[in-house]
Amino acid sequence: MKKQNTNMEFTDFCTLDYPCAYLEGRNTRMLYRYTEDADEAFCTTVIQRGWRRFGNFYFYPICASCNECKSLRIDINRFKMSRSQKKAYKRNLDTGIIVRRPTISDEHIELYNRYHKWKSQKDAWKYKEINLSEYYENFAQGAHGFGKEVLYVRDDKLVGVDLIDIVEDGISAIYFFYDPDYAYYSLGTFSLLYQIEIAKSMGLRYIYLGYWVDGCKAFAYKKRFSGLEILDGFPNMEEEPQWIPLDN
Repeated sequence: MKKQNTNMEFTDFCTLDYPCAYLEGRNTRMLYRYTEDADEAFCTTVIQRGWRRFGNFYFYPICASCNECKSLRIDINRFKMSRSQKKAYKRNLDTGIIVRRPTISDEHIELYNRYHKWKSQKDAWKYKEINLSEYYENFAQGAHGFGKEVLYVRDDKLVGVDLIDIVEDGISAIYFFYDPDYAYYSLGTFSLLYQIEIAKSMGLRYIYLGYWVDGCKAFAYKKRFSGLEILDGFPNMEEEPQWIPLDN
């Protein structure tokens, strides 16, 4: 592992309890670390220990009475495409793909808001439009040299955006949204399959999927991938993370 930036300045803080978005009737609390100086080594260290990143904010749950958020990753060496995943891959053989540093445009914002409005109607997600400033702070800021966006294009228009971090041993999936009119193409599934391709081409081993909560519909897709490993808790920086293979 590369040596971390020892001059990194940061601020730690935690939220007050607020209603959990994943489990009805429960509260959640997050611990945050804000830094404008993160490097690939720091990002790798915290991602391996179950943290997530949005912009310059790194965070993980510290809920007092709940331990349902589990960190998942795919071990590429044990991954095998299922029949449905192979079909999703074939449907996208002619989908255009662009990989670059995260950007922001009216097209990004319109697509993000269309996706979330659709999810609010389909799956009862809480809907709040995002603006240019909020999108920049969440998805473009803090990318440094390791954050990327993968753009998916069909019919000469943007139909999917995948935000990722490329860390020392794998890829951390940050967020993905797509055009509901192109749901047939299973772009969410395809985006993870393409992450696996990128990781293989770079000699990396893992795809960090973020959190999984048993019973939460929004995370159900993650258990459909083989080669899964689950993190034992949220170890601190001095502890070695223990990832346990799942039988799937």
